[in-house]
Amino acid sequence: MGEKTFYVTTPIYYANAKPHLGHAYTTLVADSLTRFKRQRGIDTFFLTGTDEHGVNIERAAAASGVPLQVHVDRMVTEYREAFARFGIEYDRWIRTTDDYHEEAVQNLWRLLDERGFIYKGNYEGWFCAYCNEFKDVEDENEPICPVHERPLDKVAEESYFFRLSALQQPLLDLYDSRPDFVRPDARRNEVRSFVAGGLRDLSVSRASVKWGIQVPGDPNHTVYVWLDALSNYITALGWGNERHHDFERYWPALHLVGKDILRFHSVYWPAFLLAAGIEVPHTVFAHGMWLSGGRKMSKTMGKTIELSILHRHFTPDMIRYFVLREMAFGQDGDFTYGALIDRVNADLADGLGNLASRTLTMVRSYFDGIPPRPAGETQSDVADVILQAKTKFDKEFHALNFSRALEAGWIGVARLDKFITDSKPWSLAKDPAARSRLENVIAIAYEGLRHIVLLTAPVLPETTRQIWSQLGLAGDPLLINPNEARWGEPLEVSKVDRITPAFPKLAKDKIMAEIEEEKEKPQIEEPKREASDPPPETAIAQTLSPPLAETIAIEDFVKVDLRVATVLEAERVPKADKLLRLVVDVGEPQPRQILAGIAQHYSPETLVGRKIIVVANLAPRKLRGLESNGMLLAASVGEEGKPVLATFAEDVPNGARLK
Repeated sequence: MGEKTFYVTTPIYYANAKPHLGHAYTTLVADSLTRFKRQRGIDTFFLTGTDEHGVNIERAAAASGVPLQVHVDRMVTEYREAFARFGIEYDRWIRTTDDYHEEAVQNLWRLLDERGFIYKGNYEGWFCAYCNEFKDVEDENEPICPVHERPLDKVAEESYFFRLSALQQPLLDLYDSRPDFVRPDARRNEVRSFVAGGLRDLSVSRASVKWGIQVPGDPNHTVYVWLDALSNYITALGWGNERHHDFERYWPALHLVGKDILRFHSVYWPAFLLAAGIEVPHTVFAHGMWLSGGRKMSKTMGKTIELSILHRHFTPDMIRYFVLREMAFGQDGDFTYGALIDRVNADLADGLGNLASRTLTMVRSYFDGIPPRPAGETQSDVADVILQAKTKFDKEFHALNFSRALEAGWIGVARLDKFITDSKPWSLAKDPAARSRLENVIAIAYEGLRHIVLLTAPVLPETTRQIWSQLGLAGDPLLINPNEARWGEPLEVSKVDRITPAFPKLAKDKIMAEIEEEKEKPQIEEPKREASDPPPETAIAQTLSPPLAETIAIEDFVKVDLRVATVLEAERVPKADKLLRLVVDVGEPQPRQILAGIAQHYSPETLVGRKIIVVANLAPRKLRGLESNGMLLAASVGEEGKPVLATFAEDVPNGARLK
């Protein structure tokens, strides 16, 4: 691409209501794109923030019964905490109430005025406070905003105007000379048609709104909220103020916006910049809207996605992967909890997660945790397929085709998984004469997984760090450029030891039932954090521990014989969704059989070779016609009681007793 710097922005979010899925989506896209660019060595800057002025903020504060500044401070805290829970890491958070921003907006006003683009007049029209836009109406008796379906306000007052009409031809020239200025093409055509239809001068001040930036030289007027808000993209970098000094380094930007605010960003914003003699953005990209079950999201219709429910049942990586994979960027997409579960189970649990578990387990079981490295001719096309996947992934991600990029990455996952299945390393391991073939198979599997982890790190930042560490590799995969990683290159690898599932299988019926039950309950407001409290660096859901059991005597405890064991074999029990049949070595002359209800959370191949703890003196019992001689030890985690097997950080011989 030849890029040296990259600047990406989200809209700054209006601080009159709580964050929702739409806010999270745009910001997750920007965050993933930032991680992708930085991983490839590009100097990248990511800006987001809050729009805090205007009549709608005045109304929201009045409805809450709090002073205006207290209201916006609280809303900023809510947004920052919400984004922290998604693992979003921005470079700067701008607030339109920041002193440096207000100074810069006034300087922009003065510049536009000096260049002859500002004049005073009178305005009368129907105004939507939620859109912050005047509307053309057909019915003067009951004017309704077509977007928010709320009554419009009649505004008739003195106003300053921006000579937008003078910029009609320069804007048309911009769209024609730079087809990528507005994307996708359908949106560019809409914008061009709107401008070609004629532009009227734009009211850019309010005498009736006091919560805003004062117009220079006229204390009776405040700056129109869109001139104020749109300017954030340059004021945050230091244009017009001395707070920051990044404007020359990073401007111009890629603006990511929802299609509902495209006109402001692709008509008004470049017009302000052209009038001021400032370079316009690289691109304004309008993404689609999330529907739910094919319909527009609406709380009153029961069609909505609650962030609190998402966080209770899904990890940030699961959510991030789904929104990037499910929606073709620029088009509308459908978001349902059921579709999210299906995508997680198919692509993450059965796909990347299963690939990582089976590969790492075989390295530990067959090579004592020391992965063999590819040597000479691999006799497989796996390396070529993964290289092609990397090339396609980069091309599509740079083009903002995130769904296609991930589709390309998962071609690599599928090819590597098929290679392992076709090669049958578990059979090769039984034949000493096939040792070199086994080494080759596991070397390819390990190396392929390493490259896939590097590739998918911008979209799965937390989980790929987990897998990377389990691969025995140091550092952060996001700090390694996938295009500089070479197949079979020398590595410093520590022993593969502890293996935990990256993406346990989600129990769809159970989760959907719980979600439906939660949706039926009235939403309880969480205690509000004081506005003066700093937002947390990370926001992690805490699960309260269950109360302790009744106290027992030491004599009771010593009756339980806990022994170290190694899983020799593991398989699913036919017609039993929850049961696995394990054959374990407990240090006795003969292995013993244990049945465990963990099949929904652990696949059989991830358990072979694992050190576990068993209750060795439990009376035998029959399950599904099979005898179980013992019980596994596992923690019960979360509200759903997910089992997490107890194991050891050090090597412990089979049969050792726990005391």
